[in-house]
Order: sequence, then C-alpha cells, then structure tokens
Amino acid sequence: MTALTLSTAAAPGLRADAIVIGVAKGAQGPVVAPGAEAVDKAYDGKLAGVLETLGASGAEGELTKLPAPAGFKAPLVVAVGLGAEPADGDAGYDAEALRKAAGVAARALSGAKKAAFALPVDGPGALGAIGEGVLLGAYSFDVYKGGAQDAKNARAKNGKAPLAEAALLGGKPRDAAHKGALARAVAVSEELNRARDLVNMPPNDLTPAAFAALAQTAAKEHGIKVQVLDDKALAKGGYGGILGVGGGSAATPRLVKLSYKHPKADKHLAFVGKGITYDSGGISLKPAGHNETMKCDMSGAAAVFAAVVAAARLGLEVEVTGWLALAENMPSGSAVRPGDVLRMYSGKTVEVLNTDAEGRLVLADALWAASQENPDAIVDVATLTGAMMLALGTRTFGVMANDDAFRTAVHEAAEEVGEPAWPMPLPEHLRKGMDSQVADIANMGERWGGGLVAGLFLREFVGEGIAWAHLDIAGPAFNEGGPFGYTPKGGTGSAVRTLVRLAELTAEGDLG
Repeated sequence: MTALTLSTAAAPGLRADAIVIGVAKGAQGPVVAPGAEAVDKAYDGKLAGVLETLGASGAEGELTKLPAPAGFKAPLVVAVGLGAEPADGDAGYDAEALRKAAGVAARALSGAKKAAFALPVDGPGALGAIGEGVLLGAYSFDVYKGGAQDAKNARAKNGKAPLAEAALLGGKPRDAAHKGALARAVAVSEELNRARDLVNMPPNDLTPAAFAALAQTAAKEHGIKVQVLDDKALAKGGYGGILGVGGGSAATPRLVKLSYKHPKADKHLAFVGKGITYDSGGISLKPAGHNETMKCDMSGAAAVFAAVVAAARLGLEVEVTGWLALAENMPSGSAVRPGDVLRMYSGKTVEVLNTDAEGRLVLADALWAASQENPDAIVDVATLTGAMMLALGTRTFGVMANDDAFRTAVHEAAEEVGEPAWPMPLPEHLRKGMDSQVADIANMGERWGGGLVAGLFLREFVGEGIAWAHLDIAGPAFNEGGPFGYTPKGGTGSAVRTLVRLAELTAEGDLG
C-alpha cells in the first residue's frame, strides 16, 4: 500500500512528483483552500483565477492539473475539488469532503513515486481523514492480470502501481495525536482494503474453506483466537441453516469464529457476517444477467473479518467476536429444495420457499451462536436483499434493529465515518406473511417490503434481551459503475468503518 508520512516542510521545497491542493466552490467562483497558501503565493495570489480559467469550479470530485510555479521542486500541482466552501462560523471542511478529495487525487496519481498533500488540516481528525482517503483512493486489485502471481508483479507488468508515498503536509511527526490519527488511518484502511480484496477474488479461489484459511492466517498474525467449524462439525452441532445452503456445492460450508479481547475489556460486541462465496440462487436459480457479480455475496463476512482485525490492531479496550457464516449456494442433486424444512441451530424449523433467500438462513445460525455468549450487542452485515437496493439505491445501506436507540447509534456511527446509511423500520404486520403451515417460520414473506421482511426473519434468531442491528449492504457493497471519491470499481469494503467505529465507541463507553 501507499506509504504515509507526516511533514512540516513547505510545499515549494519538497521533492515530489506532485503537490495536491484543495479548491472549494465559493459564492463568486473557486476558492483556494487552507493548506495551499505557499502555492497560491507562488502564483502571485492569483491561483483561484488560473484554476477558474482552466474550468475548475471547486465542485466535489473535480480534478485540475497545472504546471508548478518556478522554483518548486515538484513539477506538477493537482487541484482537487472539496465542494462548497464552509460558511463563516463553520468548523471547517468536514472529514468526508477531505477523504473524498484525497481519494480522487491519489487515484489520479497512480504510477507516481511521491506526492505531497497540502489539503486543509485543522487537527488530527482532518489528518486521519486525508490519510484514509489516500490509502483507499490508491487501491487497485491486479493479482489476476498479466499472468502475474501476485499484485506487485501484476502492477509492474501493467504499469498501474499505486502512488508509492504520500507526505501529508500540516502533520506534525512528533505530535502524539497526529501520529495516532495516522496510525488509525493506516490500520483501518489496510483492513478495509483487505475486505475489498476478498470481495474481488473470484469464487473458484475464494471457497468457504479458502476464506476460513485466510482468516486463520490473519488471526495468528494479530493475536486473535480463531475457531473453524467444517461441515462435519456443523452437522454434529445442528447448524441446519448453513448446512442446508451449502449442501448443493462441492465446496463445503464453514462457520468461523474470530475472538479479540483486550485485557481491560468490560463490554462485548458480536459481529455476524453473511459469507456466501458465490450465490447462484440454488434451485431457485437466478435469471440471466444476475449471476455475474454474485462473488460479492460474502461482503458482509469480509467486513466483519476486517473489522475484528482492525480492532485488534488498534488495541481497542473491548471484546469483539466475529462470526463468518460461509457457504456456496449452488444447484445440484444435494441442494436444498423449495418446500424443504430445515432445523436451525436454535431448534426452530424453517420452511424454505425460495432457495435464493439463503443469506438469512446462514445468518440465522450464526446469530443464534453469537447470542449464546450473551454479548452486549450484535450487529450483522449482509448483502441481503435486492429490495433494499430498490429502496435506497446503490450507495446507502439500510439499518434495522430491535431497539430504536441502538438503531440510532449505529446510524450515527455510520454517518460519522462517511458511510451513507438510513434507519429502516421492522413493521410487525409483515411478520405474519412468514407464517408456515408446516414449520415455525418460512424464509419468505410478502413481496413488498422484502428488505424489512428479511430483517424480521433475522430478529427471530437473536437471543432475548440482546440489542441487535442488521445492516443490509446490498447496494454499496459492490460498485459496478466507475470509481468515485475514494471508492473503486468492484468491492468497496462497505460497513468496515462503521463496525470499527462501533467498537471504538463501545470501548469508550459511548455506545448507547
């Protein structure tokens, strides 16, 4: 990944391939943002006018390149839009604007050895946001290109190496708060990019067993306890949901438990992730045109995995347990059929009316397993329903919960870290649609409000008295369009930062 450094050097004397500055959208045209004073001075204070002549307005995501002034050791100035200029009295540019701007610039500078980022820094929070933006924006996934066996060789052959180093100007190398913000940005971004890598991996390589092996390797590296239940152990334990979904595939299912506990922890969070490494729909086969991106159906498990490792790397004073419910949903002679009844780990029976509503089945077993440890709260993450995409689009995830205050806390945490989310209800009248004549509950209900129906199904498998939230990340987990801000095409790592923030808030005693 891109190396981050803090620097108090002045922009003109810094040896780099480019100087990145911010430009905002002011009432009368583009405005040069704080941090770029030395650059503006070298243009005789007329940089805003030069940028306007070149067509810049300061709009979010806009990028303008121009030759550096005489006397600069860097040959290029890159001006990146920050959006609207803060009004008088506001607290400056918000973290998400800085994160997006840094990401746009880092992606544009792929192939460069070093860039200096002279964006507005008014404290550790801004510095951390810029660092995150750089590391997330510079991300690329090239392992499978050019016949290379690893990302480094692939990038060398394709000439698309990410920006090698970013010096963050305005950061103080000896300031503990600044160093801490940078360290946090590195840990969270590296783990989020790990989640992106997993989502982008082809399903022939990322089987449930392979995913479990990767989790074991990372756990050993970071001092996390890990337990893996294979198909035989799942059968012995009575995990009928995971076994039922995975029964149609030659790649057998797994349930992975990752446990991190700080010695001073007095609160326990459980994260549960849907890990369908490929979803064909099973016997209820998906129609043509809906299978091509179904390798991303394990994005929830990837987010949980990354968040637990990030919590361990940050040394948060909390206990975090991650549950990865891993299976491949395939049609075959041994696949679960519409009409089958599964006995779940909780003992409840589920009539399977649609085998493409499989995510809720694997999550149900994992939610009940997590509940047996009686954590203070459970958060599950899943690319669960197309209905949520219809409701909220492709950049916002839905938040449901069995407790209004907890739902609000999760929503606020998501918004705080720059992950668009929206609180959704769990209407009681929709529960009746899942009544079954032959089982305790069916895995399908009313068509309308399908995302909420799925949430109601999951609620049935949460232990009594435990606060629970469900994040349906079906929309933002995989970006099929062009890159934007710090978000690449393909796997996005959605929900990782929300989960990490929830762990931080819990450790600080500030979560609900």
